Amino acid sequence: MRKYVSNLAPLMCEYTSYMQASKKWSATYADSLSYFDRYCKDNYPEVKNLSQEMVNGWCAQRDSENNNSCISRINAIVSFVNYLRKRGLTDVNSPTIPRKETSTYIPHAFTEQELLNFFNACDSVPVMPNTKINTTRRLTLPVFFRLLYSSGLRTNEARLLRRTDVDFSNGVLNIEYTKGAVQHFVVLHDSMLKLMKQYDTAISSLYHDRVYFFPSIRGGYYTRQWVQENFRAMWYKFNTNYASAYELRHNYAIENINNWTDDGFGFNQKLHSLSKSMGHTEIESTKYYYSLTPRLADVMTAQTDENETIPEVHYESY
Repeated sequence: MRKYVSNLAPLMCEYTSYMQASKKWSATYADSLSYFDRYCKDNYPEVKNLSQEMVNGWCAQRDSENNNSCISRINAIVSFVNYLRKRGLTDVNSPTIPRKETSTYIPHAFTEQELLNFFNACDSVPVMPNTKINTTRRLTLPVFFRLLYSSGLRTNEARLLRRTDVDFSNGVLNIEYTKGAVQHFVVLHDSMLKLMKQYDTAISSLYHDRVYFFPSIRGGYYTRQWVQENFRAMWYKFNTNYASAYELRHNYAIENINNWTDDGFGFNQKLHSLSKSMGHTEIESTKYYYSLTPRLADVMTAQTDENETIPEVHYESY
């Protein structure tokens, strides 16, 4: 559990323990509550109890935010306030959540050459300098990004993957720390399972009794910034078009669905299986990829309910 520093620390610890026990805790909530905790410490160092001014000040939408960004930032605080209200621990009103906006985001369409370039860069991290941090990076980058590419994991799911979450006997990942606390399981491709076994052996010689499958130099888990910086470093070594690590997840979904367009039998079953594997809470989130998949528009109506509407969904954050 993170160490909170404001006067609200005891209540935050109780809330965090409750959410973890309820299997509702996530990395996004942990980050958001920590930022709010620091905000309270810096701006209200003498205030002992949660106040409306604290909540309103933090949850007010910023000029730099759209509605969806604001929602992502304040969701944990709204949940924290509601937790306290239900237990009679505060009379602060829950902040108003902005209305979700339809995203117009279109993920990058990777070419085969771009992906080949990217993974060649990951495989070519220099051996020197012969330091622990460089050796860790050289071992980790090829495996971490291939896992995103081959499994459709969210970047935070890969970052927070624990060694005990990997079932090497059956080739299955237990994804517990995820968006919305929706635990799900991912079956690895045989080639990815082999690669992860090799990595596990190599990295274990550097980090004995590690908790996280991809340990940082301090033995914890990697940050979002680490993912972003290393993806960009490897991507722009040979490529020029903009892309992000998260778009490997989109590529995974699109490539899977693209393989079904000539296979009417079992289409819906495959769609539901993909949705479960990707950790979507609703099938509509998976259906978003219909609009991004070549050739699917012509067969979509024939392979789904005739009256079914394919809705817009909101782009999922890291």
